[in-house]
Amino acid sequence: MILNRSLRLLLLSCPLKSSPFLLPLRPFSASYPMEKNKAKNGSSKSSPFEFNKRRADGFDETGKSKKNLERKTRKLNPNTTAYAQVLGTGMDTQDTSSSVLLFFDKQRFIFNAGEGLQRFCTEHKIKLSKIDHVFLSRVCSETAGGLPVLELSIVNVWGPSDLKLLVDAMKCFIPRAAMVHTRSFGPSSTPDPTVLVDDEVVKISAITLEPPRSMEEESCSKSGEISVVYVCELADIMGKFDLEKAKKVFGVRPGPKYSKLQCGESVRSDEKDITVYPSDVMGPSVPGPIVLLVDCPTESHVAQLLSAKCLESYYPSSDSGGKLVNCIIHLSPSSVTSSPTYQSWMKRFHSSQHILAGHQRKNMEFPILKASSRIAARLNYLCPQFFPAPGFWPPQHVTNSIVDSTPSDQDSNLGKSISAENLLKFTLRPYAHLGMDRSCIPPELTSPQVLDELLSEIPEIKDKTEEIKQLWKKPNGETESNTDLPSCLENIRRDDMEIVLLGTGSSQPSKYRNVSAIYIDLFSKGSLLLDCGEGTLGQLKRRYGLDGADEAVRKLRCIWISHIHADHHAGLARILALRCKLLKGVAHEPAIVVGPRSLKHFLDAYQRLEELDMEFLDCRSTTKTSWASLESGKEEGPLFSKGSPMQSVFKTPMTDLPCLENLKKVLGEVGVEDLISFPVVHCPQAFGVVVKAAERLNSVGERIPGWKMVYSGDTRPCPEIVEASQDATVLIHEATFEDDLIDEALAKNHSTTKEAIDMGSSAGVYRIVLTHFSQRYPKIPVIDESHMHNTCIAFDLMSINVADLQVLPKVLPYFKTLFKDEMVEEDVDDIALEEAL
Repeated sequence: MILNRSLRLLLLSCPLKSSPFLLPLRPFSASYPMEKNKAKNGSSKSSPFEFNKRRADGFDETGKSKKNLERKTRKLNPNTTAYAQVLGTGMDTQDTSSSVLLFFDKQRFIFNAGEGLQRFCTEHKIKLSKIDHVFLSRVCSETAGGLPVLELSIVNVWGPSDLKLLVDAMKCFIPRAAMVHTRSFGPSSTPDPTVLVDDEVVKISAITLEPPRSMEEESCSKSGEISVVYVCELADIMGKFDLEKAKKVFGVRPGPKYSKLQCGESVRSDEKDITVYPSDVMGPSVPGPIVLLVDCPTESHVAQLLSAKCLESYYPSSDSGGKLVNCIIHLSPSSVTSSPTYQSWMKRFHSSQHILAGHQRKNMEFPILKASSRIAARLNYLCPQFFPAPGFWPPQHVTNSIVDSTPSDQDSNLGKSISAENLLKFTLRPYAHLGMDRSCIPPELTSPQVLDELLSEIPEIKDKTEEIKQLWKKPNGETESNTDLPSCLENIRRDDMEIVLLGTGSSQPSKYRNVSAIYIDLFSKGSLLLDCGEGTLGQLKRRYGLDGADEAVRKLRCIWISHIHADHHAGLARILALRCKLLKGVAHEPAIVVGPRSLKHFLDAYQRLEELDMEFLDCRSTTKTSWASLESGKEEGPLFSKGSPMQSVFKTPMTDLPCLENLKKVLGEVGVEDLISFPVVHCPQAFGVVVKAAERLNSVGERIPGWKMVYSGDTRPCPEIVEASQDATVLIHEATFEDDLIDEALAKNHSTTKEAIDMGSSAGVYRIVLTHFSQRYPKIPVIDESHMHNTCIAFDLMSINVADLQVLPKVLPYFKTLFKDEMVEEDVDDIALEEAL
C-alpha cells in the first residue's frame, strides 16, 4: 500500500510547469522516496535530504501524451438568462483593468483578465472553469496579467494582432496544449466589424482602434497600443405565436408543426393547399439587446473611435435607423472619459445606459478582496508593529454612495451614466427585466466594521493586544540576553531594512493569501524584490496605498526570481512596465532582473509589447563561483560537480562579467555586500538566495557585520540551504505542508513545517520565517509550537523591521488566538487545483 500511494502521488505531479527550456540540476540525493514512511517511522535509516528526483530533473511527467484542450460544446438556447456583470478587479488598487463577465446559461465570456481576477472570482464563487472565451481589449500586463493561471482551463483567448506576441512570450512557461486556441485579429477590411463568435445566442464582433504614429514614434514605439471595441449582439427575441390564427386562418392543427413554425420553419397546412410561413403566425420579433465594451486608453484612441465607420450602424439616427445599443461599459480611464471629445461621443448614445468601469480614485475607499482585507485589518489591530494599517483604507472614509456624481451625470443629453460597482449587473434577458441590477453588489466593508466583529467574536483579543504592546516596552535585557543577540543587530536603526511579505501562499492566489513575493525595503537607499508572483503590484498598493506603491516601485533596483513557475514570476512584467512608466523622463538605471535563464526568453519576447527597461542576469551568474570570477577576472571553476548533467551542458563560461559588475555597483549603492544565488531541489534551475548587508559602525565606532537574510525559494531540505544559512540573521523558508503531509512534500519537492525549521536550526539561524503555505490552510497553517522558539509564520502584508527581530517569535501564540476557530481547509476546488499544479 505504501508503494502504491507513493507512485500515485508521484504521478499526480503535473507536467504543466515543466518547460522545454529548463535543464536538470545535479540531484543532492540519489535516493527515491518510495520508503519515506519507513524513514519517518524510524524503521530504516535514510538520508535527511530525500526528494523526488524525477521532478528535480524535470522528468516528472506521467508518460501519457498531452491532449489539446478542446472547446466545450453545449446545446445553446437563445431564450436564456443573460447579463453583463462588472468584475471589479483593479478598481480598488487600480493596478489592472476591470473585467466584465457576459453570462448565459450555457456560455460564459470574460473581457480582460488582469492580475487578481482569480482571487476575486474565488471569493465570489464565480467558476472560471466554466468560461468559454476570454477577450482582451488591449494586449498588455494591465489586461492580461491573469492569463497564466486562466490558461489552464480556458479554451479560447481572443485579442488584437499583438496577442501573438504575448503567446510567444508565455510559451516559456505555459504548456503548448493550453495555447492552441489563442486567436488574434486585425483591423477589418470592410465597413463592418470583425465577427469573432456567431451562434444561436450571441454575436460578438470587434472594432480595432490603432492611433496613427509619426515617423519618430514608429521607430521607438511598442506593439501593445491597439485597443478594441467589442460589440455583443444577442439574438432577436421571437414574437408571440398566434395559436388561433394558425388553427383557424391557416388550418394548421396542433402538434409538431407548431414547434417548427416557432423555430422558423415553414410547414404545409393540414386543411388548405397552402404553405404556412412563420411570419404568418408569429408576431413581430423584438431586436436582441446590444452591449458595447469600449477601451480607449488615450485621447489618440478617442479620435479613432469618433471616425470608426464600423460604429455608424449603431448610432441612433432617424435617417439610418441605427440599431439600439442598450448598454455601454466604458473600460477607458476616467481621465479619458471625462474629456470633451469622449463626452461628445457618448452623447451619440443618449438612450443607452453608460457604465463607467475604468479607474476612478473614489473606488479605492473600499477593498474588493474583502476576505483578505478583513484578515489584514484584524492583524493590524492585534499587532500594528508587524501589520501596519493597510493602504487601501484611508483614515477618513467616504460616507456617501460610491456611485456619486461625475461630470457626465450632470449632462441631461447624455442619458443614464453611473460608476461601476463591484458585481454590478446589467440584465439582458429575461427581456422584461432589462436594465440595471444591483442585487449582487456586496455591502461596503470598513475598518470599524471589521474591528466591531472581531471584538464581538473574540472579546479577549483586546487584552492580547495590550500584551503585545508590552513586548516592545521591555528593555532588551528582559526580552533576551545580550549574549544571544547577534552583533549585527546592535543598535540597529529602524530605517536600515524591513521585510514586507506581499504573498505567502503557494501554487495559485486564494481568498486569503496571494502568491510569492518579498519586498526588501532599504528605505532611502532603494529596495529589492525576491520573487514576483501574480498580483504583486496590487499587494504593494494594499500595503502602501496608490502613491506609496508607486514610490516603492520607483525605488526597485534589483528583482530576483527563484524559478520559472508562474506563482513566482507572473507579476514581473506588470512591475517592470510600471517602473518604466514612472521613471520616464527621469535619469535612472534599468532594473536588474536576476533569474533562471528561461525567464530571459519570456522577458525578451514580452518587451516587444511593453517597454520593461531592465537588464537580465542569470542566477548562475550570481553564485559564489561567478562572484569569484568577477574578482579574479577569469572563471574559477564549475558551478556543478564533475560529471554532473549540468557540467556537460554549460561548456562555455556562464558568467556575464559586465552585467555582474553593474549588479555589484547597484548593490553597493543600496548597502548590500552580497547577493549570492545557490541551487536548491525543486525543479530544474531552482535557486535560493543570500542577501548580506555591508558592514557598519556601531555607537562607539567599531565595525560590525551587516545582517544576513536567506530566502529558500521552493525546495526540499538540502545541504545547500544549511550551508548558505550559516549564522544568518533571518531565514525565510518555504513550509508548504504540515508535518503529517510528508508524502505530498516529497512528491512535489516542497518542505514541511518541521523540515524548514530543522534547516534553520542546523545552520544556527537567529530567526526563521515560514512562508509559501498550501492553500488548504486558509488563514493559519497547522503548526507544532514545541519547536518554534525562534520561528514565526508569515501572513500577507506582514512587515518585519530588522529592529523587531527579537520580538518576532513571541507573537506567534497570539496569532493562534486570533484564528483559534478558523483552522479549517480551504474550498475543495482550490485544493484540487493546487494539487494539479
